[in-house]
Amino acid sequence: MILLEKIKESSISVIPVMLLVLALHFTVAPLGATVLKFLVGGVLLILGLSIFLLGADIGILPVGQRVGATLTSRRSLALLLSAGFIIGFFITVAEPDVHVLAAQVAAVSPSLSRPLLVGMIAVGVGIFVAIALGRIVLQIPLKVMLIFFYTLVFACAFVTDPAFLGVAFDAGGATTGPMTVPFIMALGVGVAAVRGDKGKDDSFGLVGLASIGPVLSVLFLGMFFPGGSEKISDTASAQAEGVGAHFLALTPQVIHEVGMALGPLILLFGVFRIFLLRLTRYQTVKMIMGLAYSFVGLVCFFVGVQGGFIPAGREMGALLALHDFRYLLLIVGVAMGALAVCAEPAVWVLNAQVEEVSGGHIKKSVMLISLSLGVATAVGLAMVRVITGLSIWWFLIPGYVLALGLMRFCPRMFTAIAFDSGGVASGPMASTFILAFTLGASHSLGGNPIADAFGVIAMIAMTPLIAIQLLGIFFDRRERAMKLRHK
Repeated sequence: MILLEKIKESSISVIPVMLLVLALHFTVAPLGATVLKFLVGGVLLILGLSIFLLGADIGILPVGQRVGATLTSRRSLALLLSAGFIIGFFITVAEPDVHVLAAQVAAVSPSLSRPLLVGMIAVGVGIFVAIALGRIVLQIPLKVMLIFFYTLVFACAFVTDPAFLGVAFDAGGATTGPMTVPFIMALGVGVAAVRGDKGKDDSFGLVGLASIGPVLSVLFLGMFFPGGSEKISDTASAQAEGVGAHFLALTPQVIHEVGMALGPLILLFGVFRIFLLRLTRYQTVKMIMGLAYSFVGLVCFFVGVQGGFIPAGREMGALLALHDFRYLLLIVGVAMGALAVCAEPAVWVLNAQVEEVSGGHIKKSVMLISLSLGVATAVGLAMVRVITGLSIWWFLIPGYVLALGLMRFCPRMFTAIAFDSGGVASGPMASTFILAFTLGASHSLGGNPIADAFGVIAMIAMTPLIAIQLLGIFFDRRERAMKLRHK
């Protein structure tokens, strides 16, 4: 029953985008034989994501909460920070969205190897998970840390290779995926729970801080590696190959990659089981089953993404750009943004959370409309970048200045939720189909994909920072007005 519920959640996330692609296929952008691979890839993506999330629920998230609570109860800050770094590193190495992003970066910039990029992103997350856990224990205001580190981010961005700007900010959005967000949030809840009611507010904001780390690490990488792009490999070249053979040919390599990604995490959990956690035999079996489910799910997910979704996304973007349908890039981009955020299961969880925090004053429907408009605008602006070649600075600087400025007027809880929610909107659809679509359009228009296309995930992750803080300010003022009327 639990698996069926996960399949339902994943289907709601993926199917709307699939229907949009089919509509375009039968009208203005025929994909030929690629459409069948896209459909098979979609089924594998739904199945893989469902099995993976089931594994995370039964075997990975409970471990995260217990580890957080146990580390805090040891009352050793050095142990907590060291464990936070190690956990953040290995969880990020196992994050599917990070590998999807790294593979697409390597496809257009072969000089930047995929393992190096994944490693740098993981180091950044590890460092900032440790910083975020330290903030909870030391009770440092979240607003102070956000202003300091985002100032550092933009200072580094001004001196790095401009080609890395989009990749760096995309890395911050990609790390907050289906593996990293639940585990890090569980870890933060475990740490904050030890402080009782005083730690309730601090259970939010950990993901928001952790997502800064990969941005800084990739910007640092850009100071030493030259940016550039090469021709994206032709996705239609293998269309004569049978669909079954096409996906089977990908499977051995994917199994190897997933094994390399999950292997260190399995070892880490084994160390926790022996030296840190007192798990019963039943709990140990559940942890092992969860890791096994996660392995099978990730294999299906990556086979579906690499064999169907990414090739179809690139080809669709290229077709719309080639056939004088450039105006459709904007329309399709806006539609994909709205569909992706409306269909993202984590968005519904976030909406329910905000409704609960606000005492029912901010309805889930209001949250959904706000996020949908924001993300639709973000993807539409990303298409403007692809068509015009405008620098990402014209979008990120005003956006983050506004987001950081709103912290002055926004209640503390809503600021923390807002910065956590950036990763909620930038889910699997953003790192797979939407990014691939943007890359295909950029390449077809003769642009520089690494400079013009990357950044779309970053813009999707940025809009919730503004939308939720605006709602928080509205809620706060409404509450004050109601109290004045009652006096």
